[in-house]
Amino acid sequence: MADPVFFTPSRQLTIGDIAEFTGAKLRDAEFASRSVVRLASLADSDASALVFLEGKKNASNLANLKAAGVLCTEELQGHIPSGIAILLTRNPHRDFSAVGRMLFPASARPESWLGETGVSKNASIHPTAEIESGATIEAGAVIGKGVSIGAGTVISATAVIGAHCQIGRDSFVAPGVSIQHSFVGNRVYLHPGARIGQDGFGFVPGRGGLEKVPQLGRVIVQDDVEIGANTTIDRGALADTVIGEGTKIDNLVQIGHNVRIGRHCLIAAHCGISGSVTIGNMTMLGGRVGLADHLTIGSNVQIAAASGVMNDIPDGEKWGGLPARPFKQWFREVAALRSIGQPKREKSSDE
Repeated sequence: MADPVFFTPSRQLTIGDIAEFTGAKLRDAEFASRSVVRLASLADSDASALVFLEGKKNASNLANLKAAGVLCTEELQGHIPSGIAILLTRNPHRDFSAVGRMLFPASARPESWLGETGVSKNASIHPTAEIESGATIEAGAVIGKGVSIGAGTVISATAVIGAHCQIGRDSFVAPGVSIQHSFVGNRVYLHPGARIGQDGFGFVPGRGGLEKVPQLGRVIVQDDVEIGANTTIDRGALADTVIGEGTKIDNLVQIGHNVRIGRHCLIAAHCGISGSVTIGNMTMLGGRVGLADHLTIGSNVQIAAASGVMNDIPDGEKWGGLPARPFKQWFREVAALRSIGQPKREKSSDE
């Protein structure tokens, strides 16, 4: 459940406020003045909470539900017990999340862990760095030569920003993050331990063994990107590694050199993207997906978790498996394998 020590409501909120804010239709106006104190799951709600209901599979066993109000679609309203405010909407989860961001803004946009503002005298900042007014540089942060940091951006304690990097406005760099050879846009959130701009994994056989290939490119992180904890993004060898606008990357993801990821992609935890892969816009990778090098993955592609991709994927397709192939083919092959393991039905004497 939400802990009031960590997340306190930003304002008092009523059912009527929620209806106005989300555009949901309040079925019974008598509940408009009822207060909402917290957000909760169906299993953890009480008379002060707002919950949401989405999908018929979640509509059973609601007889004992206690809540101040429920966001749900019209076809599910008959499952809600009497005495609970019903807010009708086509997108319950989306509207529930919007209310959460409004009521608990600190849960959605990272804030200074130490509560500091301005530039700490205990930060290490090169004299040539340019820090816009309104930026926060916490104690223990290290800012290198020629760095540029925009207004509203927070550089947390122990973060290290290498020489000549640029970070836009209203971004957040968590503790333990390192950034080098990179340009980072506006409203970019980098979670703890993220490593951006280190050299890519490039070696060639030489007279004395493996010799390093110079990695001379950069990392470009466009606006509104979020990068999870302990994710690593290598800079390009000659070209740049690019993370497109609005893309969200989970924890523990490895992105190799020269990779270009389009706009508004979703990449789940433990994915590995090899060098020189190109990914289109609005593409989704499930957890533990692996992409071989030099592939082209189209826009609006979906790749199932734990898939190993060895071939290019055209726009709009859904692939899965190891090696990955189109969903229909994958499902047919899985069904065929299952049938091999099934015991044969014995014929009866009447047959």
